[in-house]
Amino acid sequence: MSGEAALRAVEGDFLDLVQDIFEREGAAEYLGEAVTVADHMLQTAAVAERAGASEAMVAAALLHDIGHFAAARSNAGDWHRKHDEAAARFLEGRFGPEVVGPVRLHVAAKRYLCAVEPSYFDRLSPASVHTLEKQGGPMSPDEVAAFEAEPFHAEAVRLRRWEEDGKSVGREAPAFGHYRPLLERVRIDR
Repeated sequence: MSGEAALRAVEGDFLDLVQDIFEREGAAEYLGEAVTVADHMLQTAAVAERAGASEAMVAAALLHDIGHFAAARSNAGDWHRKHDEAAARFLEGRFGPEVVGPVRLHVAAKRYLCAVEPSYFDRLSPASVHTLEKQGGPMSPDEVAAFEAEPFHAEAVRLRRWEEDGKSVGREAPAFGHYRPLLERVRIDR
């Protein structure tokens, strides 16, 4: 069974599963960053919330890296590159395109920003620079044009900017339970 199928096969409510991921697997090291994966996702959601983002965008910020777990479990080769696709597949049918779209494009948004705003590269952590190389580096002009034609590309860029601010050691962020009512409101599979 693939990692994504195993994640979906767990009995119980989908949000119980997501909460379990945050509490168990989310405590793992985050690709060489100084925070855990769960801390990063919770901090990113808190940054989005403080920015006055819509509930859908706060949900996208919270769940953007959930694909690390699905992709890693399914042995998806270079799962650092594929976690955005795995996250989108995991969330599809549970949340609408206003959540899934920015999540699917958040890696492309990093590549995009590095291409159109060279100073953005200077904001990347060393671990993010390393994964940028594995993800294809800054976009070419043709890739930039294709990205700008994608629905939710602007939202993905906002998500990406919040993500860079979600890697601070010791920064307080609400626990998953704070976001659960919001996720209940924006989910579509009820």
